[in-house]
Amino acid sequence: MTQPRESTNGAGPSAAPDGLLEARKDAPIGGQAVLEGVMMRGVSTWAVAVRKPAPEQLEGRDQIDPTEAALGEIEITSEPLVSFSKRHRLARLPIVRGVVALGESLKIGFKALGISANAQVPEGEKEIGGGAWAGTIVLSLALAVGLFFILPAGVTNIFRDEIPNSVVFVIIEKVIRISIFLAYLWLISRMRDLQRVFEYHGAEHKTISCYEAGLPLTPENAQQFSRFHPRCGTSFLLIVMIVSVFVFAPLGTPDWYWLFASRVIGIPLVAGLSFEVLKWFGRNRTKLWARILMWPGIQLQRLTTREPDLSQLAVAIAALEAVLAVETPEEASEEDRVGMEVTA
Repeated sequence: MTQPRESTNGAGPSAAPDGLLEARKDAPIGGQAVLEGVMMRGVSTWAVAVRKPAPEQLEGRDQIDPTEAALGEIEITSEPLVSFSKRHRLARLPIVRGVVALGESLKIGFKALGISANAQVPEGEKEIGGGAWAGTIVLSLALAVGLFFILPAGVTNIFRDEIPNSVVFVIIEKVIRISIFLAYLWLISRMRDLQRVFEYHGAEHKTISCYEAGLPLTPENAQQFSRFHPRCGTSFLLIVMIVSVFVFAPLGTPDWYWLFASRVIGIPLVAGLSFEVLKWFGRNRTKLWARILMWPGIQLQRLTTREPDLSQLAVAIAALEAVLAVETPEEASEEDRVGMEVTA
């Protein structure tokens, strides 16, 4: 069990927007919900904890229903982490560090998802291969780029002759992009098969907040905290939608082939700038102006998180304790903390 840490510099909990507790100080811990589990990332280690199905749950079938809670033991996988930005000075520059950190987060996240999916497979059954996961990753990224960047630009370009100027063009494009994003979040929030993933997402946030507040890591302590977190990836995606307005606006209305190319080529710049904005918010999370600006992103987390039960919190805590068994994140240098601004 992790020992309580002394709260310093006002790091103790305060009231969150949903009336529960939230920490007032960041710790260099990130994470992600996976299938029946949680991945936690520290500075030099990442770990994924997954609750496996009980043997009786798999009798006569290959896997349990996605809406059914796994009742077996918690399986933990831990791996060392050496960030690219730690080995290369240029990768620590503002904006560049965000692109590197997000690329590493995607890599770890997909690997953690693979581990969690295979943990649900009965003993002796064939696991999901690396080729299948590689194809899934490529398809997922292509769909994301097409849906959130190419499609809005394409729809707006159809009416370019009726649009008076480039400023109006960009505004219309961004309204379409943000509308697609919000509709996407709403639709997945209604998907029955994803509800337990959203519960584990809430468990991840609560566990990190409990650690940031310096309280002992127990399911009961973590349950007191809000399922919302200012460094959530949902909030980050909204920031990406807004930052893209300012990145692409100066380009005006180029021909369609340059329009589409600019939206794809500009993604790293948009992501890097958005990372810096989220990092800035995280450092100023207790200030009124920051809380006002973070409010829309916090509200979006109502769609992508659910209240977890104590057994789900135990899984999230197991993942974090596996990281803490190897390192003490709060003792990391500022240089080592690069990439820890996004929670999930």
